[in-house]
Amino acid sequence: MHEKHPSHGVIRPCRPQDTARILAIINAAAEAYRPVLPADLWREPYMPAAELDHEIAAGVVFTGYEMAGALVGVMGLQAVGDVELIRHAYVAPERQGHGVGGALLDHIRRSAGPMLVGTWAAADWAIGFYERHGFRLVDPERKAVLLRTYWTVPERQIETSVVLASPGAQV
Repeated sequence: MHEKHPSHGVIRPCRPQDTARILAIINAAAEAYRPVLPADLWREPYMPAAELDHEIAAGVVFTGYEMAGALVGVMGLQAVGDVELIRHAYVAPERQGHGVGGALLDHIRRSAGPMLVGTWAAADWAIGFYERHGFRLVDPERKAVLLRTYWTVPERQIETSVVLASPGAQV
């Protein structure tokens, strides 16, 4: 299903042929994390192609925002147990601040149940984005339990991350 967006973009499911562009968007947008992440957590590239392939094989389904025939933003959703995880939500740097991420989130929320999203604790802009869309920070003790339950991440990442829950999510 394609959805026209007021800023002349189209929201659509991503296809296998979009994988290279998804990877390019993730790695370009993730550069914003470089100055705030501890050095031991930064990787180059931020997401290798094999990791993206693994994520898709593990059930991450991407939705894209397309403008003038090119993807400019992506947001993954992965059903895990009784929640859906927002995974790898990124907008090409030149399109950030123009409503692309919000449009993708609004689109996904219409068909999703309770959602959780994890991000880096130092990424104030990402936390603020989700809070502006009604998500709430989960308390630190519960955050660690959720990260261990729903994600497969190292302890070091749990220490440096936060989890936000969608409105009405019982976590």
